[in-house]
Amino acid sequence: MDGRRTTGAQGEQIAAAHLEGLGWTVIDRNWRSGRLGELDVVALQPGPGRLGTLVFCEVKTRRGLGYGDPLEAITYKKLGRLQALAGQWLAAHEVRCDRIRIDAIGVLLLAGATPVINHLQGVTS
Repeated sequence: MDGRRTTGAQGEQIAAAHLEGLGWTVIDRNWRSGRLGELDVVALQPGPGRLGTLVFCEVKTRRGLGYGDPLEAITYKKLGRLQALAGQWLAAHEVRCDRIRIDAIGVLLLAGATPVINHLQGVTS
């Protein structure tokens, strides 16, 4: 595994643990769909409805700020692909929920420091 993939996998693990720490249930990770790409994390956020909110999370991880904040890597084009991927995931799975949302999680891994997590909820309209 090359350095970028290792960094990405580490960030996704940290993001999944963050969501579970919030009381969410991670129900899928690294789901791929052909040429559109991959959904990093799919999770179920409990309440306020009876079934909860199904959340598709894009995770971006950086080891420094030389290329900017991790969340700056999520472009409008990427958000469009995430919406299409979410639709494909829903068509392939039988999951019931009250609402659906796309979130973005930025993970900053600075040497010798605790990872910094920036979780933005509802990044698309």
